Amino acid sequence: MVRTGHPAASASAAIPELPYAPPPGVATTGLEVMTLSELRDRAARGGQRLADPQRPGFHQLFAVESGALRQSVDFTGHTTPAGGWLWVRPGQVQQYDDVAEAEGTLILFQPTFPDPATAAAVGLDEASGAVARHPYDAYARAVRIALDHLRFEFAAERRPPAQSAHTEVLRHLLAVLLLRLVRLVEPEGQDAEAAAPSETFRRFRAAVEQDFARTRRVADYARALGYSPRTLSRATRAAVGLGAKEFVDRRVVLEAKRLLAHTDRSAARIAAALGFADATNFAKFFHQRAGTAPGAFRASVRR
Repeated sequence: MVRTGHPAASASAAIPELPYAPPPGVATTGLEVMTLSELRDRAARGGQRLADPQRPGFHQLFAVESGALRQSVDFTGHTTPAGGWLWVRPGQVQQYDDVAEAEGTLILFQPTFPDPATAAAVGLDEASGAVARHPYDAYARAVRIALDHLRFEFAAERRPPAQSAHTEVLRHLLAVLLLRLVRLVEPEGQDAEAAAPSETFRRFRAAVEQDFARTRRVADYARALGYSPRTLSRATRAAVGLGAKEFVDRRVVLEAKRLLAHTDRSAARIAAALGFADATNFAKFFHQRAGTAPGAFRASVRR
């Protein structure tokens, strides 16, 4: 969400956390639908540079209709072409590289807006990479119909309908769109009725998100959740192709990169924030997993 009057951020400042804040005239339902042109206009009015890093506390679902949208999400570049979709999750650090050449739709919604069944089915609390899709043929038509229906209903709040019914319709229409996009479509447009992540993995993922700065030991998570370390590793490998220890370590490295890139904290302060005994242990851990020293990484991403 672009906030009116939000100041431009710099690499030396803490990365701005953007809460969900609908503009005047939009009912506070937890969901907003806008065009990319409206996004650019809102940023211009608020004096915000879209190229600056931001860390929204809400979901962003981009549907590109023409041109190509270029942005970075957690230090991974994404180019979304016409017909493509990109889902950026709360807490992920994003920067727009080029938003001027793309047209399309942006759907913003709070984590609590979808119903629990939909949230579980589409992995709403997944904290790792952004989800990219490019549906084709019948899949593309189905997703497009779902998007058009959602846009039509969102615009209906200007008319205005009964608010409670309107919100519930929006909730169901978003569920249809997410299920079609995430569960039924792969990037190549093939049928993707794959099994949803197991309950074991979902619980482990949530525990890691809460405690990765406190412990990196799989045994600690296993004890807290009532599983064996082997069970956690098996569930994690089935869900994301990684062992449980690697899953935890990657989450720690990601947070370290965010802090190095978007704050001026010293290595010692970052080490303490992430649960390391000292800066030396943190630097060794980071170099082993990121392939570079913390200071070198910071220098490489500062512009």
